[in-house]
Amino acid sequence: MAEPFKNTPPAPEKLGAMTAENIGAALAGESQASQKYLAFAAVAANEGYPNVARLFRAVAYAESTHARNHLSVLGGIGDTAANLKAAWGGETFEIDEMYPAYDAVAELQGNDSARTSIRYAKKAEQDHQAIYDATLKGVEGKKDLGATAFHVCPICGHTVVGDVPDECPVCGTAAAHFEEF
Repeated sequence: MAEPFKNTPPAPEKLGAMTAENIGAALAGESQASQKYLAFAAVAANEGYPNVARLFRAVAYAESTHARNHLSVLGGIGDTAANLKAAWGGETFEIDEMYPAYDAVAELQGNDSARTSIRYAKKAEQDHQAIYDATLKGVEGKKDLGATAFHVCPICGHTVVGDVPDECPVCGTAAAHFEEF
């Protein structure tokens, strides 16, 4: 048996080009599987199968663990400040490049539902970017966030720090449906 990693994901290492490509593809696949299984869990719960939902959530967690391990091997996990900077940069790419390009294609092809999904995601990415920016300033000053709750709209992903609005300003979902973290 290979030496286990105790309480930490596998360490980053210099990878061969094909291995790096394979691990990157595995990261994408495991991430997608995790999200699919969470969606499947919600359907099972809504249909009255709480234990099937629990199974899907457990396997989603396992898939997420695989993705995190792959990300670690690729060197994609740093200290908190580095992780905030990486997250902020990812949001910038999505806001400035990815979603505008995807929206243009969806508009040309007349795909209104896709445009709505893209609009929701882009707005949430803007929320995240602002939150990461403020958080990074605190971390660089060696201060953690306060104990304020985070709330996320389950329809569009609009993310707020602190109090929930009466309804989502992006999609109109009532405050009672927001998830608290």
